[in-house]
Amino acid sequence: MTYEILMALIVFAFVSSITPGPNNLMLMASGANFGFRRTIPHMLGIGLGFTFMVLLVGAGLVQVFDRFPVSYTVLKIASVIYLLYLAWKIAHAAPVKGQAASGTPMTFLQAASFQWVNPKAWAMALTATAAYAPGQTLEAIILVALVFGAINLPSVSAWTVLGQQMARVLTNPRRLLIFNWTMAVLLVASLYPVLWPQ
Repeated sequence: MTYEILMALIVFAFVSSITPGPNNLMLMASGANFGFRRTIPHMLGIGLGFTFMVLLVGAGLVQVFDRFPVSYTVLKIASVIYLLYLAWKIAHAAPVKGQAASGTPMTFLQAASFQWVNPKAWAMALTATAAYAPGQTLEAIILVALVFGAINLPSVSAWTVLGQQMARVLTNPRRLLIFNWTMAVLLVASLYPVLWPQ
C-alpha cells in the first residue's frame, strides 16, 4: 500500500467513523442515559466488532451476496427490524421520576453483533476493502482493518462523551424523554439509504 493510499484510507476511516450513523447515535444516547464508564463495553464492541467485520468482508464474505442475492434482502430486512427495535429501546430509556434509567447499556457482544445488521457498517467495510485493499491481499486487508480499529474507537468514544456532557442538561425527566425520542427518530431516519437507495 502506497503512502498516498494509506493517507486516503486514514481520512476515509476518520470521516466515516466520526459522522452520524446508528452506532454513534446509540452511543450518544447511552452516554446520556448510562454515562461513559457503563458504555465502555458498547464502544469496545463497536470498535473490535467492526474491525473483525472488515477482515471477514475483505477475506471474501461479500461473495455470499453475489452467489445468493436473496441473502442481501434477508440482511436488509433484519437490519430494518433490529434498528426499529433499538430505536424503541432508546425512546423508552427515560427514567421514571427519581429512578435510574430503565434498561441497560448494550453489551460488548450485542454491539459487536450489531455491526452485521448495521447498514452504515456494511457500506464502510465494503468501500474500505474495495478501495483501499489493492489486489485484496491478506496484508492489505489486515492493514485496512487495523487502521479502522485504531481510528474507530476514539471516534465513537467522542459520541459517548458528547452524550455524557448532554446529561448535564438532561437532568429533568421531560428533557431526557425528548432527547431519547429525538435519538430514536434519528436512528430510524438513518434507515433512509437502506429503504430508498439512490
